[in-house]
Formats: sequence, structure tokens, C-alpha cells
Amino acid sequence: MALDLKDDPKLAGEYVQWHKEVWDEVKDSLRQSGVSGLEIYLLGNRLCMIMETDDSFSFERKAEMDAANAKVQEWEELMWRYQKALPGAERGRKWMLMEKIFSL
Repeated sequence: MALDLKDDPKLAGEYVQWHKEVWDEVKDSLRQSGVSGLEIYLLGNRLCMIMETDDSFSFERKAEMDAANAKVQEWEELMWRYQKALPGAERGRKWMLMEKIFSL
């Protein structure tokens, strides 16, 4: 998945700092939704997230769980201070799926 950060080095630095200490409630929510591994990479202001999931995971289920979790909503609202939607993203949508075109 991909997402951009706002074009501001200070904000990018803050975003990286937040991700050195992601809230336990956010990590627990990811695990409970079926995410077994997650990595985020940064190049300039472009983020790339790779998720490993089990068979119980679906984006719809994750969205429902997130909507019902006040702490996750607080985290997401905080992260919007740093993030900006990719061109072509639906209003309010953050991370966008990337098309896998090669695997070795």
C-alpha cells in the first residue's frame, strides 16, 4: 500500500518519531484484525506499507473494527496531520493498494 506525507521535513520527522512508539492499542487492533506483520518504508515523502495477514483479515472488517475503537480513531486523526492522500484517492481515503507486478 502507498501513501504520501505532507512535503515538510519537520512533519516527516515527527511522523517517524510517532512510529517508533506506536500505541499498544493500535498494535493490538492490527493483530486482532488478522495482521501478523506490518512494515512501513519511507523514501522522501512517499510511504510504502507491506502487510502480512492471515485468512481472517479483510479491509472491510478492519474498517469496522477501527470505527468502533476510539483509540485507533484518535491515532488516525493524529496521523492525518502528517499524511496527504495520493492523487486519485477517494475523499478521506489514506492508504491505497498497489498492484504487485513482480515477485522473486
